[in-house]
Amino acid sequence: MSATIARLRDAVRASGTPLASALSHGAADPGGDERALLAADGPRVAAHREDVEIAVAAVDEGYRLHYATPRALHIDDPNLALLAGDRMYALGLARLAAIGDLLAIAELADIISLSAQAHAEGDDASADAAWQAGVAAIAGNA
Repeated sequence: MSATIARLRDAVRASGTPLASALSHGAADPGGDERALLAADGPRVAAHREDVEIAVAAVDEGYRLHYATPRALHIDDPNLALLAGDRMYALGLARLAAIGDLLAIAELADIISLSAQAHAEGDDASADAAWQAGVAAIAGNA
C-alpha cells in the first residue's frame, strides 16, 4: 500500500464518519497516487505538503468512486459509492479550507466540475486534462 493511501485511510478514520467501515483491506494500486504527489511537490504548497497530498488524494478517491476504481474504500452499492465519493470530495476540500488554501480549493472544485462534465460527454481525455492542469496549478507548476 502506498504511503499516500495509508495517510488517506488514517484521515478517513479520523473524520469520524461511517466511511471508516468501508476502508478496503487490500493492497492499493502502487501507481495510483501520482496526482496527490504532484500537487504536494510544488513550490506553492511547500508549507503544507502533507495536507495538500491528503486533500488531493481524498478528492481523487471521490472521483474514482464516481468514475473509476477506488483505492482506499470498497463500496459495492453504486448509489452508496456516489455518496461516498461526494463525502471524499468534501473531506479533501475541508482539509484545504483548514489551512486556508483558497486557490487549491478553487482548482479542485474546477477539476470536480470539469471532469463530471467530461464524463457526461464520454470524454475521458478532457477529464484527464482537467486533472493535469489543476494539479499543476495547485503545486504552483502551471
